[in-house]
Amino acid sequence: MTKLAIEQTGADERAKSVADRSESQTVLRACAVLKAFAHAGEELSLNAVIERTGLPKTTVFRLLRTLVHGGMVEKTARGTYRNSLGPALSRRFRIGFAAQGETEFSREVARSVEAVAERENVQLVSMDNGYSARTALRNAELMVNEKVDLMIEFQTFERVAPVISEKFQAAGIPMLAVEVPHPGAVYFGADNYRAGLMGGRALGRWARENWEGRAEQLLLLDLPIAGSLLELRLVGFIDGLRSELPHILDVPMVRLNGRGSPDQVLDEVRKYLRRCGPRRTLVGTVNDICALAAVRAFEDAGASALCAVMGQNALRAVRDELRRPGTRLIGSVAYFPERYGEDLIPLAMAMLQKRPIPSAIFVKHQLLTARNVDEVYALDASVRQSTHARDDAARPLQPSWGCAAQGPLLV
Repeated sequence: MTKLAIEQTGADERAKSVADRSESQTVLRACAVLKAFAHAGEELSLNAVIERTGLPKTTVFRLLRTLVHGGMVEKTARGTYRNSLGPALSRRFRIGFAAQGETEFSREVARSVEAVAERENVQLVSMDNGYSARTALRNAELMVNEKVDLMIEFQTFERVAPVISEKFQAAGIPMLAVEVPHPGAVYFGADNYRAGLMGGRALGRWARENWEGRAEQLLLLDLPIAGSLLELRLVGFIDGLRSELPHILDVPMVRLNGRGSPDQVLDEVRKYLRRCGPRRTLVGTVNDICALAAVRAFEDAGASALCAVMGQNALRAVRDELRRPGTRLIGSVAYFPERYGEDLIPLAMAMLQKRPIPSAIFVKHQLLTARNVDEVYALDASVRQSTHARDDAARPLQPSWGCAAQGPLLV
């Protein structure tokens, strides 16, 4: 072979190698675009695909147009793109989920997480922390042994959070912490200060309109075991109240510990009212069960007209209470635990796919009152009608405030 022919062959091979690498990069980028869609039928805008892939706009636009032509992606009439194939993942992820315990809030979160995990073809390894620090620690060890790809941890005790985090960090397992921060974990949950601020402002406006702003006492029901973050709900509540009632801190302020079963909290408030006597009282709470206990305790004392209560969570029993004529529950700030899975599972997938995400993601809160509860939770009425007869026949009589007589207080 002549020198010229050898040089030409080398040039051809180099050109072919460059072309192969270029084609390989194109295929890899097309795969990245497909992986941007979390599930079959998900619709994304062009900008959303760019954000999830980190690729240049022109590259994403060209690849989407090619994938549409190939029938792997559809372009909708709204200009968005719909995945036709389902998630383009190399393998099925195993995600651990430790539920907080047997309460309505925890059950709603668990149902949501399980439903979205099934839809996304994620293998969910579930355990129940049972509102116990010891159980949460044991479950963390079990999840590490299960070798899950990522952990969604939902437990209440701030004091064991660093220990739990250390177990997963040592095993190289990333973690999402629900409601209570854990060192090194991505936080998902309430914007506690903002939620408290919303409730405080609303109760302050009510007091101005109905009591001319004249309260004689401020009663706070807290939950110290949950730590400083949950305390922010009451800090925000006081700040919100003060924005509407500038002199509210001039009146006596009392704190009661809201830990225990619903009946235990109810008994705590009853004892306080017997000891000090009912006065015109504004009540701020860290959760709905404390709020319902306060409402019932004042009713039992024949002093309903002397209290106005604000809840947190907007759980089913409180939504029913807001519909009760004459209730002294003024409102509750909604957290929508039934929607948590729609955020948690995509967040987990993004972490596993090494996509950039914030270190903290807050739920969007909304104040519920008697005026808007049926609008925000329109399905409550139909669910109530379809289940009342069965539930009334199947279970013993429960307290009138809609919560089981036993069980711990949670988020």
